[in-house]
Amino acid sequence: MERFDELLTELRSMFPHGHRKFILACLDEMELHSQKNADYAKGGDPLGNFHRVSLMLNSWGLDVSPALVAFIYMLKQVDAVGNMLGQKYEGEVEGINKRLQDISVYAKLIGVLYDEQR
Repeated sequence: MERFDELLTELRSMFPHGHRKFILACLDEMELHSQKNADYAKGGDPLGNFHRVSLMLNSWGLDVSPALVAFIYMLKQVDAVGNMLGQKYEGEVEGINKRLQDISVYAKLIGVLYDEQR
């Protein structure tokens, strides 16, 4: 993508091994996280939605950490991708690649949340 050209060149020199599209995929995920976070956080805690849902579930007597909330959200995407691959369809609103990006972003956020809770 043109907007990342200069950054891609620098990152490829720092990380010369692996598939050439991997760094671009990571940059796309960072962009996706930033865009979605604008809605979820509105300038506040970037992981606030996971904390808020955890607090809500805990108030109902369930012991659910913010990391587990994010993991459950990720499982929703894993389920969708599995169904799409198994039934051989792409999806009308979000396709397989977009959902795979979500899974990857969730995996990183789960790691951050897990580290925060320890």
